[in-house]
Amino acid sequence: MDNREIPRITGTLRAKSLQIPEVIWQTKGIVIMGRRIKSVVFTTDIAIIRNCNADAVLAVYPFTPQQIISDTIINASSVPVLVGVGGGTTKGFRSAIIAKDAEAQGAFGVVVNSPMSNENIALIKKVVDIPIIATVVNSSTDIEKRLAAGVSILNVSAAAKTPQIVREIRADYPKVPIIATGGPSDETILETIRAGANTISYTPPSTAEVFKSMMENYRALAEEDAHKDQQEGDPELINMLELI
Repeated sequence: MDNREIPRITGTLRAKSLQIPEVIWQTKGIVIMGRRIKSVVFTTDIAIIRNCNADAVLAVYPFTPQQIISDTIINASSVPVLVGVGGGTTKGFRSAIIAKDAEAQGAFGVVVNSPMSNENIALIKKVVDIPIIATVVNSSTDIEKRLAAGVSILNVSAAAKTPQIVREIRADYPKVPIIATGGPSDETILETIRAGANTISYTPPSTAEVFKSMMENYRALAEEDAHKDQQEGDPELINMLELI
C-alpha cells in the first residue's frame, strides 16, 4: 500500500456529507490556538456545519450580529467557529460587546467586515484575547493600519480579484496569515493558494441545492419500490411484521 494513502472511514448514514475540494489540502493552513486550519466553510446553516469536513466555520451573515446566533452555531459545531461581530451597520461599543461575548461562548476568532474603523478594531482588541480577522474587499484597504490596530488575520474576499489582492498583500507582508475565498473551481482555488493564501474559504451549496439532486434520486427509488411492492411486497417489512 502507498504510505501516502490516507485511510478513510465513514458511516452509511453520513456518507453523503459535503466534502470540500481536495485541492484545498495543499494549503499550509493557519494554527489558531493549537488547531491547524486549512479550510473554513462559509455558512451559518447548522445542518451543513454538522455535515461538512471543513476545519472550521466562518459564521458571517448580512444581518446585525446576535449573540444567540453565534452561541447556537458554536454549540452545534464540532470544529472551531470564527464569528462575525460587525462592520458597516453594526460597529462601535456594540461590536466590542458582541466580540467579548463570542469569546466567552467559545469562538476561535472574531471577524470584522468592511467598513469598520481602525479605532473600533482597537477597541475590540482591548476586550478579547482571540484573533481579530479583518475582511479585505479591495486593494484600497490600508493593511498596515489594520495590523497596527490589532488585526491578526486578513480575510480576502474580492471575488475574481482575490488572487491578485492576496499576491499584493503577500509581497508586502510575507508572514501575515491570510484566509481567502477560493472561487468556483479547483483552478481558481489553486491560483489563490499559489498567490499566498494560507487558508481557503469554501462556500458550500445550499441545502435546497443538495436536496434537489437527492430528491431526484429518491423519486426514482420510490417508483422502483412501488413497482416492487405491487409484485411481491417489501421483504424487510414482512420480516418485521413476522417478528411482531
